[in-house]
Amino acid sequence: MDQTASTSRALAALGHEARLSIYRLLVRAGADGLIVGDIADHTGLPLSTLAHHLRQLVSAGLVVQEKRGREVVNRADYDAMNRTLRFLTEECCKGVAVIREDVA
Repeated sequence: MDQTASTSRALAALGHEARLSIYRLLVRAGADGLIVGDIADHTGLPLSTLAHHLRQLVSAGLVVQEKRGREVVNRADYDAMNRTLRFLTEECCKGVAVIREDVA
């Protein structure tokens, strides 16, 4: 998948208020991540709703999950986050050629 497509998927996943809140929580949690129950406690989302949103974030490549015994630890994928931010800002202030056809 090219960077435009992966950035589009990431932004689409983050375009929902609940997913954005979950993702920001995981970013704050750092490398230790959080288990689903802790995320539910912080967000107040029902487990079934939370599972749906986590699947979307995992599918977009923004969150990685690791099975640890009976628990699933969720972590923000910082490399994916940085690629997305870099894609959005890498051409900042380089200028844009104006292309227009004059109409007679």
